[in-house]
Amino acid sequence: MHEKGRSVNFKGSPVTLVGPEIKVGQKSPDFILIDSSMKEIHSNKTKGKVKLLSVVLSIETPVCDTQTHSFDEEAGKYSNVAGYCISMDLPFCQERYRKERQVKNLKMLSDHREASFGSAYGLLIKDMRLLARAVFIIDPNDKVRYVEYVPEVSQQPDLAKASAMLKKIVAGN
Repeated sequence: MHEKGRSVNFKGSPVTLVGPEIKVGQKSPDFILIDSSMKEIHSNKTKGKVKLLSVVLSIETPVCDTQTHSFDEEAGKYSNVAGYCISMDLPFCQERYRKERQVKNLKMLSDHREASFGSAYGLLIKDMRLLARAVFIIDPNDKVRYVEYVPEVSQQPDLAKASAMLKKIVAGN
């Protein structure tokens, strides 16, 4: 596996990420993740839709909870957005969280089985087998239009900037 030349911090300490850094303008890597029924979800099932990928360390943390609820609300504003919350949490835990926290617009998806999403998007924290915090927005043609790798995993992404970009992409700009 390819290790990135840069790292992110986890509570102030650098951690090594595995996989290539995704850049704005490139074609989005394909992915296969697992939903709450243990069914594989392929990225090609959402062709023609804008994809919002909200990646969190673990849905059980307050920072991840805030990120998930912010993007759940944002995704609910648009009919042509496929919103995903992606983590290494087990699908059963994700489903419990979704029900308890009333997440309605983001599909909860797990990368626990193979960590292939984390490796493809440069988010797999090598020594922890967790995903670093990030946001990706992909247009209907599978072109990456927005990328934010959050440099400190315990911090929020720029929710306002990501929301503004999502609105722009949905509008066709």
